[in-house]
Parts: sequence; structure tokens; C-alpha cells
Amino acid sequence: MSKERMKLKLKVWRQNGPNEKGKIETYKVSDISPDSSFLEMMDILNEQLINEGKEPVEFDHDCREGICGSCSMFINGEAHGPGKRMTTCQLHMRKFNDGDTITIEPWKAKGFPVIKDLMVDRTAFDRIMSAGGFISVNTSGNTQDANAIPINKHDADKAMDAATCIGCGACVATCKNASAMLFVSAKVSQFALLPQGQVEAVERVQNMVKQMDKEGFGNCSNTGACEVECPKGISLENIARMNREYLKSGMG
Repeated sequence: MSKERMKLKLKVWRQNGPNEKGKIETYKVSDISPDSSFLEMMDILNEQLINEGKEPVEFDHDCREGICGSCSMFINGEAHGPGKRMTTCQLHMRKFNDGDTITIEPWKAKGFPVIKDLMVDRTAFDRIMSAGGFISVNTSGNTQDANAIPINKHDADKAMDAATCIGCGACVATCKNASAMLFVSAKVSQFALLPQGQVEAVERVQNMVKQMDKEGFGNCSNTGACEVECPKGISLENIARMNREYLKSGMG
């Protein structure tokens, strides 16, 4: 374990609400262990602010295990900060150097209005899922054995890969158009690849895309930044699959 301690300058976005004007505030923290997580460092900052009689920085978090995705922050211009295939809570301070200046901002997109400081409202994703992210298979007292429906391993693997999306919104925050297509396509794909998802296939893709547009997310920029910054490595091929599903849904 490293014994070195770090001093850092933090430039943090502060905003009281979606209709308020935000600004960057600068803070200094010291005695930070390189083995601390980024969120632990934020906890130390907030403890310092409280002791000074100041309002702590609002940020979202839950599991702190890279599962829920709620710890979303834009750190030095990167979704979830430096490092690949990780969420903010999995980021450790050893990724930074003593004396560094770290800029910390919320996701910035029309579909993700700021609640306060670094916390944004991501219920748009919930509404997209409600529009079509489900199947009508009866699982109440009528559950089938897992091996009852033969599924090609390649398709099963692809469906599982798509299902690993945690809905953190890094794809939206990274895209210059604030597109949610990587998220929506992952949720469409995890059903489109399996026989259980075929019953609602037409309505699903149409309704989810319609809701995505209604929420104010932009179009795909085709730059691939979303896949690069996705903590779960969701593939762009899901967007192509969603586009095919959407085209097919209009041919019936």
C-alpha cells in the first residue's frame, strides 16, 4: 500500500437546480491517499466543507461496486474519469498525481437535467425502458426450465453482452449530440437476440425509439465515442441491430 499523500486542486461544478445558473467552484484538499477511491476523496472534500460551515457537494452514488452506474461524473473531460471499463466509484486516486488540478462536472444533456451540483435526473432512461423494455412471458408459477428453449450460443452471448449495460448515461454525456442510442440499442438487442423477445419486437423498438426522441436526446454522431467511454464496453453493433429492427418493424 502506498504511503504517499496527495494535495489536489478540485474545480467542481456547483448548481442549485435545473433552472439555476451553475458555475465552477475551486477547492483544495490534502492528505489524500492514492489508494482512496474517487468517491472517498469526494467524501473527504464534503467533510471538509461541512467543518467549514459550507454546503457539501451533491453527488449520486449507491453500490460503489461498479454495478448501478449512479456515481456518474465527468472528470477532466472524460465520462467516469481516466481509465477504461470502469465507473467513477471504481476509479482510484493513484490515477492522478500530487498537485493535479481535477475538473469535476455532471452529465450535461437536455435529457439529464441537473438536480443539484453533480447529480442529474436520469429518469428519462426509466421512461424509455417502460415504453418497451419488457417481455410478456408468464413467469408467475409457469416458469420454464432454462434448457426448454434452445438458443444459439453466439446469440445468447451477444444478448448477455448487451444486457450488461447499467444505464449510467456515459454514452449520452460523451456524445457531442447527447445521443442515447447506445443505451437504447443495448436494451433492444438483449431482447431482439432471444426468442422470448419476439412477441413485442415490433412495438418495443418503435416505442423505445419514440420515447428516446421525446426525451430530447440527439441522433447518433457515428464517432464511436460512446463505446470507448462505456464502462461496460457496450458495442456499437447494437446500434446497427436496433436500426435493422426499426426498419423491419415498419415493413409488417
